[in-house]
Amino acid sequence: MGRKKNKKAPQRHAKDAGGATVRIAVVSQDRCKPNKCGQECKRSCPVVRQGKLCIEVRPNDKIAKISEILCIGCNICIKKCPFNAIQIINLPKNLNSSTTHRFGPNSFKLHRLPHPRPNQVLGLVGTNGIGKSTALKVLSGKIKPNLGRFVEPPTWELILEYFRGSELQNYFTRLLEDELKALMKPQYVDHIPKKIKSGTVKKILKKKDQRGKMKKLMKALDLKHLGRREVPQLSGGELQRFAICAVLGQKADVYMFDEPSSYLDIKQRINAAKAIRQLLNDRKTTEKSIYLIVVEHDLSILDYLSDYVCCLYGKPGVYGVVTMPFGVREGINIFLRGFIPTEQMRFRDWELNFKLSEQIDRELDEFGDYIYPHLEKTLGDFHLEVEEGCFKKSEIIVMLGENGTGKTTFVKLLAGLMQPDNGEDIPELAMSYKPQKISPKFPGTVEQLLHRRIRNIYKTNQFQTDVMKPMKMAELMDRVVTTLSGGELQRTALVLALGTPADIYLLDEPSAYLDVEQRVWASKVIKRYILHSKKTAFIVEHDFIMATYLADKVIVYEGDPGRDCVARTPQTLLDGMNLFLRNIEVTFRRDPTNYRPRINKEDSQKDLEQKLNGHYFFLDADD
Repeated sequence: MGRKKNKKAPQRHAKDAGGATVRIAVVSQDRCKPNKCGQECKRSCPVVRQGKLCIEVRPNDKIAKISEILCIGCNICIKKCPFNAIQIINLPKNLNSSTTHRFGPNSFKLHRLPHPRPNQVLGLVGTNGIGKSTALKVLSGKIKPNLGRFVEPPTWELILEYFRGSELQNYFTRLLEDELKALMKPQYVDHIPKKIKSGTVKKILKKKDQRGKMKKLMKALDLKHLGRREVPQLSGGELQRFAICAVLGQKADVYMFDEPSSYLDIKQRINAAKAIRQLLNDRKTTEKSIYLIVVEHDLSILDYLSDYVCCLYGKPGVYGVVTMPFGVREGINIFLRGFIPTEQMRFRDWELNFKLSEQIDRELDEFGDYIYPHLEKTLGDFHLEVEEGCFKKSEIIVMLGENGTGKTTFVKLLAGLMQPDNGEDIPELAMSYKPQKISPKFPGTVEQLLHRRIRNIYKTNQFQTDVMKPMKMAELMDRVVTTLSGGELQRTALVLALGTPADIYLLDEPSAYLDVEQRVWASKVIKRYILHSKKTAFIVEHDFIMATYLADKVIVYEGDPGRDCVARTPQTLLDGMNLFLRNIEVTFRRDPTNYRPRINKEDSQKDLEQKLNGHYFFLDADD
């Protein structure tokens, strides 16, 4: 009798059409090509050999179909698939009844939802492809949650019954009755010019001004001087501030911001965070409850913005799980630790920390291999002055300054791509450059691109160990370059830049579109490669945590962006960070658990105390 019950249990789950199953099988629609392979997955499956339709590929099917009920988890199909299109995961049993949404058979599955609270900022942190954007679309009403029943989706009555007793029941009830208007700031702001092909910034924002706050918002987000510029002419950072301003200017009940810090420098990120939090202060005057949700990979900004945090974990592209809410510090530290104590769940085998012992040791060496003279360069209305300085091999110099202060111009002067106005001689140095914006035009696969650009290095054992494997390039090799996501393009561009022989490596915003884990791995890859190759890296980075982790020395840029700026001589990490933070009037402390920098709330006791003592930044953790 016991055996019969065990056999029937998965059949009851089967009626749920992908709902409460222990095993999940996902087939990538982009990679699975049954017409271009020998259908090795089907031919090698032991269950299929027994005459059961565990894997089915019909003549007109675009992808293979895998039965999660019949699958025994042998993983033979995964090894045999020539396109790496199959993933089979055993889910924790406690997730069986918590499916919130699934797009279809053998597709991504989201478990649980974040719980937004009135008049508080909810922060979401997790890797790319884990379901953050899906969760936002469900909460905004763009996707109706099907509770995993994609064949016969449930009615709203059943959905509300499912969320009964939680904060989401009242939320979805109001959403269903059209009492909640949701606005979302999109993740990829560089797609905005495709939708808004004409119109000035001022004209479009004026149309969005429903709260009567647009003038203040444009000033806070530094958009007033861009009022007459056409939207398609805006840079990445300008588009980001424009998008944030457009959302903040409208009346809504739910405000969602998907990665609001991309393309912004540190000062702009903090100003944007202040403008978003100002919504809560404005709400007090209207006595109207609002919901604020932010997805952010810059942990210092997420920490500053949020009142509480939900972590997301799982397998990217396969399934994602939303944790219950935690306090900001506790939630971020749980994510970095990779262990959720409330669920006794470890979702990562390693912890992420930001200790700076390597940088402190290397800063003691005051002798440089290269000395560059005092330089000046004028480009139109812009003038850059570079103070005399030096740099050495195996050293990473992070350039800190607002956008438009001449960071790229300075490195081009060092590389000999530009001649200084004051006639100083600079020895020509070969430069490898990773630009801020990446526009894929190569028609072939990633492997073909690497073979064409860096064929002599990318297959060497050293490069494979130091760069290719940590950046997980194996999973991208057969992908067409033009189909890659933002994060995948960034990883590919980093590999290309590091694989190009050079004396100086200029990496402009290497963290853009990367999630927290990928940022840490990218930082480690860059540090290891520069150290082993005995080259020099100049890095433009606005993620403060990544900047402090990477930097051996710091060049601070001061002055009026776009007009008259000065690049100071390279300084130690401590002195450079203190100078930069003093200029933007922001103080940082360090978390004692993992040493990550944390922004002090403006005019808090800690903020006022550090400003009074002149300690805007610390190398040691704050106990």
